[in-house]
Amino acid sequence: MARRTTVADVRKMKSEGRRIPMVTAYDYSSALIAERAGVPMILVGDSLGMVVHGHETTLPLRVEDMILHAQMVMRGSQTALVVVDLPFMSYATEQDAVTSARRVMQEGRGQALKLEGGVEIAPIVRRLTEMGVPVMGHLGLTPQSQHQLGLRVQAREVNAARKLIDDAKALEEAGAFAVVLEVIPAELAALVSRELTIPTIGIGAGAGCDGQVQVWHDVLGLFEGKSPRHAYRFAEIGQQMEQALRRYAEEVTLGQFPTEAQSAHLKPDILTELEKGLSKAK
Repeated sequence: MARRTTVADVRKMKSEGRRIPMVTAYDYSSALIAERAGVPMILVGDSLGMVVHGHETTLPLRVEDMILHAQMVMRGSQTALVVVDLPFMSYATEQDAVTSARRVMQEGRGQALKLEGGVEIAPIVRRLTEMGVPVMGHLGLTPQSQHQLGLRVQAREVNAARKLIDDAKALEEAGAFAVVLEVIPAELAALVSRELTIPTIGIGAGAGCDGQVQVWHDVLGLFEGKSPRHAYRFAEIGQQMEQALRRYAEEVTLGQFPTEAQSAHLKPDILTELEKGLSKAK
């Protein structure tokens, strides 16, 4: 049986110059598919608040929500390194972070956690890693801070770019094993990737990162309309699902489904016996 990808494996992929694919997954069936596709890292992202729960932002999610979805993914995944987002305000203090981490790691059985923020959360990252919790950082467009940052490209100016570099180095020094760089200029992401010894995982940050992460629903084209600029629709599964469901509804309405192929039958003598019994009852 193949073993799970580890944090050490991911770091080795960077040192060997191998690109690191990562995708979000939120339930058992999607984890099974990602497993069959051989994706080495799965993120149980708080993006599930929008694409699964239907919220406008990630902010309403609770630790309990992340635990539930992590459990589903872990049941479907056998070899990927499963990283779980800690939701908004669940790591506001070191004690909050320790409590949330314990619950997600023990109840959700995730193997690593992802936290948003830089220098300001470095002490929390250090505390968790000292306790044996693998931590992935997240810089740039951090969805949990979207009301402050706005949904736009981050760190375009000199001071902001310098701060992001400082943040990335602070996370590395605190013990983070990797850092997500979301929606920042490609040149800056490439610079950060060269400066760090830990892997960078880009999303909307250009090709200079050590790996890439994409949202499940974006990759598969599950939603109608234009995808975010940083996303790429590798298939149009949403259209195929809609067509299949429309055909199903039409065939049920027309009496074309189910057919003999989907039906089982009683032996004639048993049917006769049943019909006799019903006739006597009348």
